[in-house]
Amino acid sequence: MHISPLDDLVRRLSSLPGLGTRSARRIALHLIERKDPSLRPLIASLTKACETITTCAECGNLDHSDPCGICRDHGRDHSVICVVANVADLWAIERTRTFKGLYHVLGGILSAVDGVRVENLTIPHLVARIKQHNVAEVILALSATVEAQATCHVVMDHLVALSVKITRLSQGVPVGGELDYLDDGTIKAALKARG
Repeated sequence: MHISPLDDLVRRLSSLPGLGTRSARRIALHLIERKDPSLRPLIASLTKACETITTCAECGNLDHSDPCGICRDHGRDHSVICVVANVADLWAIERTRTFKGLYHVLGGILSAVDGVRVENLTIPHLVARIKQHNVAEVILALSATVEAQATCHVVMDHLVALSVKITRLSQGVPVGGELDYLDDGTIKAALKARG
């Protein structure tokens, strides 16, 4: 059965995270109706990204060079590594412009449903980096989900024999959050992490 190019475009767009069929149709229509100002530059950007973006062998970030710009930056504190689950989490922390150390992307969190096991994570590479580069502190910056916290414990078990300080992000009441609207787990975490 032959699929039209437009249907194929809609199908491919709708397979992207956060896009359903309706959104994909609207985007496809916008791109097709505006080929020169929208579609052709998008095609060029996608092609360039496909050909040039690579995974940093040192930390797991995505960049046009290997090692990535963060790992190459001598102005950053190379004695501190912030461990994140994925590149999106790395980008979220970088957006704040407050962390000046290096990163380590685990490649996910433990998940029986998704088939992610300890051997699928980059923990051995993290241990090697700590030993090789005289790292003083490892910040575990994983989400507050049950799976992420289980992953934190596994990572800590692998690091406990190393002479490195292990810290975690504080958890609790978000700025502007009202107690009445928070779930019990968030309130418990805030009480335990109080300073």
